[in-house]
Amino acid sequence: MQEVYLDNSATTKPLTEVIDYVSKVLTNNYGNPSSLHNKGLAAEKIIKEARNLIAAYLKTDPEEIYFTSGGTEANNLAIRGVCYNYSNRGKHIITTEVEHPSVKETFLALEEEGYEVTFLKADQEGYISIDKLAQTIREDTILVSIIHVNNELGTIHPISKITELIKKSNPKTFFHVDTVQSFGKVLLLPADWGIDLLTISAHKIHGPKGIGALYVKKGIDLKAQIIGGGQENGLRSGTENVPGIAGFIPALKKLPEYTVGKPYDLSVNELKNYFIEKITQKCPTAHINSPREGAPHIVSISFPGARGEVLVHGLESEGVFVSTGSACHSKSHEKSHVLRAIKLPPEKIDGTIRISFSRYNTRQEINYAISKISEQLKLYF
Repeated sequence: MQEVYLDNSATTKPLTEVIDYVSKVLTNNYGNPSSLHNKGLAAEKIIKEARNLIAAYLKTDPEEIYFTSGGTEANNLAIRGVCYNYSNRGKHIITTEVEHPSVKETFLALEEEGYEVTFLKADQEGYISIDKLAQTIREDTILVSIIHVNNELGTIHPISKITELIKKSNPKTFFHVDTVQSFGKVLLLPADWGIDLLTISAHKIHGPKGIGALYVKKGIDLKAQIIGGGQENGLRSGTENVPGIAGFIPALKKLPEYTVGKPYDLSVNELKNYFIEKITQKCPTAHINSPREGAPHIVSISFPGARGEVLVHGLESEGVFVSTGSACHSKSHEKSHVLRAIKLPPEKIDGTIRISFSRYNTRQEINYAISKISEQLKLYF
C-alpha cells in the first residue's frame, strides 16, 4: 500500500539531513551552552548559527531572534509579553475570529483578566476587512495580532498593507503576526513590512518538533513568561534545546528564497491547483473553501453529506493522511471555529477535510489520493 502524506499543515516529515544532524548533536554536542568549557562553547556555536540563519532568511538582525519551545509558546510570549509590559498605555487589544487556537485562547484568557478584546469578523474566504480594522484601532489599543496564512483555509492576509494602516491609525500600537504557516512557504519581510513581532516553528518546515522562534523588533521590551536562568537575553529562561535548535539549520538551508516576483512556492501551488482541478472533476459536489489566491500548500474542501472524521480514517486505511482541520483541536468534538467564523453551513463543516501539501509531494501521489477519496465517497452516495 502506498503512503501519501498530505497533512503538512499539522506537521512535516523531518528531512534526512535534519535527523542526521540532530542525532550528531545529541551524540557529540551535548554540552550546556551556558557552560564555559569547550562542550558548552560548541553548543553555543550551534545556537548562534541557527539564529544567524533565521535572521538572514527574514532579513533581520540575529539579536532580534529568540528561541522558544514552538509556535504556541512564541505566540503566548509575544501577546502576553506586550500586554503585561505596556498595559499602562491601554488595555484594548485586537485579533480576528480565524486565528490559530494558541492566539485565540490567549486573547480569551486576557479578556478574563480585564483586557478589552475586539475579534474582527472574516468573510467567506477568511479575509478580514482592513477598513473595519482601521475603525477599530483606538488611542488605547496596544496590540493587534493577525495570522498571515490561515492554518485551515490558506487565506493570505496582506500584512504590509495592514501594518501601514495600523501605524497610521496609532503608531504606538504593536503588531504581532503568526507566520507559522507562511514561513518558508510565502514571501515574508518583517523589517520591510514594519512587523513588530513574528512567530515561526521548525516542524512546519521539515525540522524537528518542540522548537520555534520569535522575532522581536529592537526597542520592544516584552515581559518574560518563563524566568530563571536568564537565557535568550532574559526573555526565555531555561537551558536551550540545542538538538532542536540544531534541527533548524539543515531545514533552513533547504528553504527556497522568495521575491516580490515569486511570492510563494510555484511548484507546490501547481500541485494545489492540479488537485483542485482533478477532485472537482471527479467529485462535482465538492466545495472548495480556500480562496483561489491563497497559500500554495493548503486546501480546505467540503463534501456535503459525508463526515470529515470518517473520511480521515477511511483514507488512513488506504495510506492517505489528511486532517479535518487544525491539529490542535482535532481530538475535540467542537466544530472548527474557523469554518464557523466564515459561516460555512453545518453540513459542509461536517464534511470538511484539509489537504496540505509539501514540495516533496508528487502528482502521482495526488492522483492516488484523489482515487482513494473518490472510493471513500462512494460509501455515502
